[in-house]
Amino acid sequence: MNEYIEIKPDYGNWVSSKLLYVTSVLGLVFLGLSFWKPGFLFPASFFLLAFGYFLYARHQFSPHGGDLQNRIRNLVLEYLEWDGNRTALDIGCGNGPLVIRLAKKYPHARITGVDYWGEAWDYSQGECERNAGIEGVSEQVLFEKASASKLPYKDESFDAVVSNFVFHEVADTKDKTQLIREALRVLKKGGAFSFQDLFQVKKLYGDMDELLLKLQSWGIESVELVKTNELEFIPKALKLPFMVGEIGILHGKK
Repeated sequence: MNEYIEIKPDYGNWVSSKLLYVTSVLGLVFLGLSFWKPGFLFPASFFLLAFGYFLYARHQFSPHGGDLQNRIRNLVLEYLEWDGNRTALDIGCGNGPLVIRLAKKYPHARITGVDYWGEAWDYSQGECERNAGIEGVSEQVLFEKASASKLPYKDESFDAVVSNFVFHEVADTKDKTQLIREALRVLKKGGAFSFQDLFQVKKLYGDMDELLLKLQSWGIESVELVKTNELEFIPKALKLPFMVGEIGILHGKK
């Protein structure tokens, strides 16, 4: 008897299995050493507590747990004021979840996803295309290799532009506001944008009010900041600065 096995796309988890492995191994190593020298009990406790916390976080982010990773990512689309006509760009598409979500939500749109897909990440263009095929949107989407600091498109090429948790990772651009400017460069006048990143980290983006004024000085019609970490569905334990405690969404119209 043949059994039907549903193939599902894999969008990964923000808490990697490697992180769980490292914290658990270090915790156990120091625990073993503490039987020789009690002073090792402190680092053992630290790493084992870290393992427990990250295990909890991974479960909350997982579709089989709290599904927070999808819920947080989908906020980008919830704040995107777009009618779904013509074209959209996702900057730093990873393994394609936001591109695919856009394509499914707007079946008449053409969606492009770009990413640098560096060695530091377990993502690839092939994995994006595989996930798009599984989700049945291959004909709607296009994935291309590109850097967020220098997009290979003419001014005002897209009707909507999105990005999720990417700009702070771009190593070749110190002033992260220039990444926002580059993203807005390829957006058509009157087009919609929605970017989620560490916008509450002053070291990266400065004062939030000043950032909003800067965008307005670039000719942006309307822009608003939403503090993602203040949304009620996110557990308090995950609102720490190194988790999701400093992310926000910039959205509006050009």
